[in-house]
Amino acid sequence: MTLSAKSLRWSRGGHLVVDDVTIDPVPGETIGLLGPNGSGKSSLLRLLAGVDRPDSGAVTLDGTDIHSLGRRTLACRVAMVGQHAHTEVDIRVRDVVRLGRIPHADVLGRDDGGDAAIAHALEVTGMTEHADRLWRAMSGGERQRAQIARALAQEPEELLLDEPTNHLDIQHQLDILERVVALPVTSYVALHDLNLAAMFCDRVIVLEKGRVVAHGAPAEALTEQMIQQVYGVRAAVSYEGGTPVIRYHRIRASSYT
Repeated sequence: MTLSAKSLRWSRGGHLVVDDVTIDPVPGETIGLLGPNGSGKSSLLRLLAGVDRPDSGAVTLDGTDIHSLGRRTLACRVAMVGQHAHTEVDIRVRDVVRLGRIPHADVLGRDDGGDAAIAHALEVTGMTEHADRLWRAMSGGERQRAQIARALAQEPEELLLDEPTNHLDIQHQLDILERVVALPVTSYVALHDLNLAAMFCDRVIVLEKGRVVAHGAPAEALTEQMIQQVYGVRAAVSYEGGTPVIRYHRIRASSYT
């Protein structure tokens, strides 16, 4: 068993943003959460992380409602990386990553496995050589990798990533997702790039206005009809080794003369 959702509904400001979503992953799967802006991806991740509480339905961890678990207990199992991370403190990367060890420390602040976990997280994200750099001196992509390292330092069994490829160049997009799917964890990854989702996700869930409109293996869910319906663009879907490859049609020809 792992982190699951059943019949989730959640409204914000009187607007329904997650509408009857059920997810029952196989432990160790990488699940892609897809959909246009405003479709409910980030809201669903916040519910899965226990940051927000659904109006109805439940998020469970090994069959137990996560809101009946203590915050420390939950943080030892579930780690989340949001889209944005800001701080005015001139903190080193190593210390950012060390924040992920807080749930594992005892009342005296001792954490026997902390240094090894931090070193491993830095290595996995390719940030070892940047460990002593200051946060404000790094690019957006480097900060993103540092935040992923912080989450991995928690040594979670469930990992929630909200647009982890933002600010990353193509090489680092591929590198981070390669590293994520190799981890022995259940991962929920919100993505905009359908081709990346097709390459790296075991399953995808496509949201439209908070509802699931497609769900399954990428080859089943990422169809030309779905892309037209949900994203409002025409696309051609071909296959390489069973993996969908999506090529978009231009909406209009250039008017430059």
